[in-house]
Amino acid sequence: MSENENTSRSFGAGAAGEIPSVSNDGNKATTRQKLRYRFDNSLSKGAGAFAAWLGLAGLMLAVIMSVVRYSTEGAPDAGFADRLWNTVTVIFLGADAAASTWGQRGISLIFWAITVAITGTVIGFITKTISERVDRLKRGKSPIIESGHTLILGWSTRVFPILQQLSVANENVKNPLVVIFSAEDRVAMEEEISSRVGDLGKTRVVTRTGDPTNPRDLERANVGAARSVIILDADESGDATVVATVLAVRSVTTNSNITIVAEIDELDHAAALSHATDGQVRAVQSQEVIARVTAQASRQPGLAAVVLDLLDFEGDEIYFQPATELIGDTYGDALVSYETSVIIGLQKADGTVLINPPIKTEIKSGDKVIAIAEDDDKVSFTGVRYDLAAVKAPRKRAGEIEKPEHLLVIGWSEMGRAVIGELAQFLPKRSTISIVANPKLVETEQLRNLRFSGIPVKFTPHRGDINDLAAVASARKYNEVIVLGYRENISAAEADSHTMMTMLLMNKLFDEEGNGVSPTRLVAEILDSRKADLARVASADDLVVSDNLAALMIAQISENPALAPVFADLFDADGASINVKPIENYTDKDSVTFAELVASARSRGESAIGYRKANFDKGDPTSGVQLNPTKATKFEVNPADALVVIGPVR
Repeated sequence: MSENENTSRSFGAGAAGEIPSVSNDGNKATTRQKLRYRFDNSLSKGAGAFAAWLGLAGLMLAVIMSVVRYSTEGAPDAGFADRLWNTVTVIFLGADAAASTWGQRGISLIFWAITVAITGTVIGFITKTISERVDRLKRGKSPIIESGHTLILGWSTRVFPILQQLSVANENVKNPLVVIFSAEDRVAMEEEISSRVGDLGKTRVVTRTGDPTNPRDLERANVGAARSVIILDADESGDATVVATVLAVRSVTTNSNITIVAEIDELDHAAALSHATDGQVRAVQSQEVIARVTAQASRQPGLAAVVLDLLDFEGDEIYFQPATELIGDTYGDALVSYETSVIIGLQKADGTVLINPPIKTEIKSGDKVIAIAEDDDKVSFTGVRYDLAAVKAPRKRAGEIEKPEHLLVIGWSEMGRAVIGELAQFLPKRSTISIVANPKLVETEQLRNLRFSGIPVKFTPHRGDINDLAAVASARKYNEVIVLGYRENISAAEADSHTMMTMLLMNKLFDEEGNGVSPTRLVAEILDSRKADLARVASADDLVVSDNLAALMIAQISENPALAPVFADLFDADGASINVKPIENYTDKDSVTFAELVASARSRGESAIGYRKANFDKGDPTSGVQLNPTKATKFEVNPADALVVIGPVR
């Protein structure tokens, strides 16, 4: 047996009662160490041993005090035993006992013991009850008794930008309240909210822990009194948990006026939920929206910033306003009839939403215009501008042959299929798509032999080494480089770190000479909005912030359910789209008013909503975007500027 084994056996848990033969430094144990060891072992035997030691300490203190009093107070009129008794009663009872005989003193001790036992029991019960109540509060088990709150069910990274947007939307609301109900630990939720969300103004956030799919748990969230309900998809659980949560909500309340906004991945599931709840559930397909914006941002510089500006609660928003003055006129007339707002569509009298309908669509009684404005009172009819009837867009240049395009995609997730699928339908013949991804973070078999719209896809494993990346990037001249965030087998923070490192490496390759890598547009996806500023420092031409994009749409619909069909049309594969197109498509003048640009876009079957200047601040991509300028606003045209329109993607 080794010396170490001897030592561990002497001090091990099974050595209770033994006196150690060595100390920590290898020498024999001192008397102090032996006494301390026996004391520790005796305490391990339970509360009885602790009480005995406490009584012994009190008795020793009483003896010492009695000796001191006996020796310092001169000739006492009572013996030492009496003095000892008096000292004991002072220590344990807090005052001298009146009993004069030892029989009475014995009875006093019995009464004292009974009193201590009863008092201790009561104090212990009270302490335990208070402790349990505090612990219950800490664990978020108490019910919500307030009403008119926004209820968020579930937990994901999108909860943080949703809270920020709701706080902006609630600036004019009295005592706004957001309740978060999820299976996460309450303390952990509040710590994350505190560290990841800034000042929420007047908005209060209350967290509760429970199972959102369990109706009995959900009753504590006071669902029936909520103003709206947001159900988050935690990504890894898919639609099953979201559907179960919707059913749980419907089982605890019959209030059909509550707007339920649910994140859904599959279109069929969204349609089924809407049908089963008579349209009460407004489904948001976050992954589809993110994929589409990412794809279009790679083709249209500035699109991501435009979408961000349109969806947030700061600045201009979308409003519905009766079109009484335009009855009998057309949608094309409406486009140039509002000085301080831009029109993007019509809501028919039966509730049908038409985004960028044909310009000859007649406006009838009960119809409303859908407008982007600073406030609802800014959607003010100022008269049809018949003077703009002759304004037309310059003719398209004919005979231009589309050249093949080559895309490089770095990183991958299941969302990548939607991104490439969206892009591929616009790529000319003989175009190519190359994908490089870390084989440890993706299922490589899913990336082999892929084809999108007849365009072949080449997959190359890549682990992040700059030499490997240079070899892939220099293989041909790419029109776009898209960096996608990993979503499987890695956290969002790690995925964003990978993305930013890739951005830095690509920009380094772009700047170096002689490596065969041609500089080109770089579009990146960031999963966590907290990393957006860092990513902009790493420099991307366009940045798609996934959780922020989804959160903006969810928050908008929870505040105004009527926006659901508007966003559905803007962000689905078949509807109208937000586009950022070269200014040369709309004017050949050096100076032009926005009214003229609206009329020019109208001649192309599009609804102009803003202008994007070429000289914008990369640290703040929205700085170059001006949505809803007044019709009289005059622009000095730079050939690199762009017009923001709603219309067909092609």
